[in-house]
Amino acid sequence: MDDQTVEKIVAEHQGSLGGMLSILSEVQEKYGYLPQDALRRVAVATGVSLADIYGVATFYRAYSLKPRGKHLVSACLGTACHVRGAPRIADELCRHLGIQPGETTADNEFTLETVNCLGGCALGPIVVVDGRCYSNVQKGKVAEILRRTRAGLGEPRAEHGFPLTIRCPHCRQSLMDPAHPIEGVPSIQLTVCWNGSRQTLHLSSLHGRQQVSGGPEIPAGSIVGLACPLCRRDLTDDAICPECGADLARVRVEEGATLTICTRRGCRGGRLDLDIPGVEAADRPSQE
Repeated sequence: MDDQTVEKIVAEHQGSLGGMLSILSEVQEKYGYLPQDALRRVAVATGVSLADIYGVATFYRAYSLKPRGKHLVSACLGTACHVRGAPRIADELCRHLGIQPGETTADNEFTLETVNCLGGCALGPIVVVDGRCYSNVQKGKVAEILRRTRAGLGEPRAEHGFPLTIRCPHCRQSLMDPAHPIEGVPSIQLTVCWNGSRQTLHLSSLHGRQQVSGGPEIPAGSIVGLACPLCRRDLTDDAICPECGADLARVRVEEGATLTICTRRGCRGGRLDLDIPGVEAADRPSQE
């Protein structure tokens, strides 16, 4: 492990808001996980205690302290996916890969994990492989997903995320912007409020993806406000992100669901919930 590599990463991000998140993310991108030696060097370079760094690394589920395989497979076992047969999908993944959740195959090709929620409750059972989301997965589809992943064949656009049609929950107007497509589909246009400014932000409408275009340069870890660009009303909800504790913003999904988005830059918290007639969002049972 190269000391200079870690020191360079620290120098690029130290002192910025959310700098530690950016440092750990880049270290993990470099090595595939967060090696103990690298964390010790981050501690020395930043002056932050190793205990505090471990606290951050273990708080966010995106970070791993163990080596991962070339491909990360995540199977959702949340309530909504569970009732649609997710345990059978997880068992099928175990059978084909020959490992249990939390393990990596002997050839270091696949790491398998199960999670409590992947944020797509209306579309389960869900499996995510290397950031590609697969909806309504059935046992017969598991082998093909793994085969194509191992072969590096890629997937059709629809398999890279679920295209959603978004409306403002207040004025009910469409927030879709076909003039600014992201990944080949119309983007979601929002107003981002940060550091005293209001700017236009475009998000990918493929659920499970986090591509962003426009808006200010916001450091990782910063809290932003999100508003409707049409009626200008705040989209922040009274719900709290289960990943980081920040406020969630809520928008309507034309397909009959509600999408929540974490307002903390870099956090992947959020979820897609089926609308339940007669039940307010705040009163819905948790699907975490």
